[in-house]
Amino acid sequence: MTSSNRTTCQPDLLWDGTAFTSNVALESDAAGTVARVVSANEVEGAIQLRGRAALPGLVNAHSHAFQRVIRGRTEHRTANQHDSFWTWREMMYSAALRLTPEDVYDASRMAFLEMALSGVTAVGEFHYLHHAPDGNAYDDPNLLAKQVVRAANDVGLRIALLRVAYARAGFETPANPQQRRFIETSPDVYLRNLDGLAGELNAPDKMAWTGVAPHSVRAVPLNYLKEIIEAANARRFRVHMHVAEQPAEVSACIEEYGRSPVALLSTEGLLNERFTAVHAIHVTPKAIRQLADARAIVCACPTTERNLGDGIVPADKLFAENVRVSLGSDSHVQIDLFEDARALEYQLRLQRMERVVLANAADAGPAALAARLFQCATVNGAQSIGAPGGAFEQGRPADFFTVDLDDPSIAGASAEDLLAAIVFSASRAAVKDVWVGGKQIVVEGRHADQEEIVSRFKALQKRLWS
Repeated sequence: MTSSNRTTCQPDLLWDGTAFTSNVALESDAAGTVARVVSANEVEGAIQLRGRAALPGLVNAHSHAFQRVIRGRTEHRTANQHDSFWTWREMMYSAALRLTPEDVYDASRMAFLEMALSGVTAVGEFHYLHHAPDGNAYDDPNLLAKQVVRAANDVGLRIALLRVAYARAGFETPANPQQRRFIETSPDVYLRNLDGLAGELNAPDKMAWTGVAPHSVRAVPLNYLKEIIEAANARRFRVHMHVAEQPAEVSACIEEYGRSPVALLSTEGLLNERFTAVHAIHVTPKAIRQLADARAIVCACPTTERNLGDGIVPADKLFAENVRVSLGSDSHVQIDLFEDARALEYQLRLQRMERVVLANAADAGPAALAARLFQCATVNGAQSIGAPGGAFEQGRPADFFTVDLDDPSIAGASAEDLLAAIVFSASRAAVKDVWVGGKQIVVEGRHADQEEIVSRFKALQKRLWS
């Protein structure tokens, strides 16, 4: 049922945070927020989502949208005898240096389209392309950030534009000309540009907002780091930072500061509940306790981390210390948060040679493990980027997706084991409808602008790589 001020949808099943319930309807108001979840008997003329289960929208907490252009272009050996994150990075730079503002828009829109088609309704964009290809600033220093935001909003997604601070190539490391589009050497310049962007994006509809993203300890020296995080805290902005992704990063931090990245952040008072440590792979038990004590969040990106050979996020140890873990698709070698959720568990199974590693021993129900992983992809992600969604609660936005209960990947699942079937087995093709703020952006597995988005992206790829 759609009226001038209410929209009511009735799926066969609705995830309420603990179980799937039937014979209920989701009612949203004119502002696109959840008004109530009500018995279907109390409403008339609801939009019937037959054969569908509805779940809160997924939140992708870590994205580099422009990297969508290099998918499939790095899966080969280079001249190096040992290919790694660092050799992959050089190939990524070669693409980053050639993108025009309109290219950034087209690449980003393609990445965000894929997210929408897989049930994502909000994204945290870790954005570090700031300057023109020659390294000079655009007249508008936030031109490329705005292109990314425009792409997300044109697809219909919410976006936290996590503006990256990048000041150097590394400790006692010569300037890298391939990073010339990233570098802002002065924290004053960075904060001025951040505030300019925030003034344009932080709108009441919560479709786009800003956050602070010091790239890493190797890219931002301590004084710069402290200044911008203090400014972020004063503004109540979220802070995201690559932390301990690579052993070389940890070693360099110890060489420069005598402390590991997490120890540095902790002892300098830079961790709090609004801080998200992206990756946090090479961390000690002490570092995990420091993250827990600060109530910081970790964003794991398992698909990218295994693609780059980064290592395995110690999610079992993070869970044991009650550290919230969110999920991101990072380099977009694949965009599927369910794949990232299940990989969080599966990688530990391979490492420990046992099953059901991340289950809470106090809750042995059939959906218990799946519910923990689904929370990483929804509630924890929303908390990480400051998104308003993540659950069907009154006053939260009506951001949700549906899965086809007859899709071959999950057909036959009961209400009790459906969430486990979705998290561990669902194909992306099972996602059929996506709503953001009470507005439908994906219908029967397709986006209204899908053909044009794909066509423009194909033309971009031909120009870049022919």
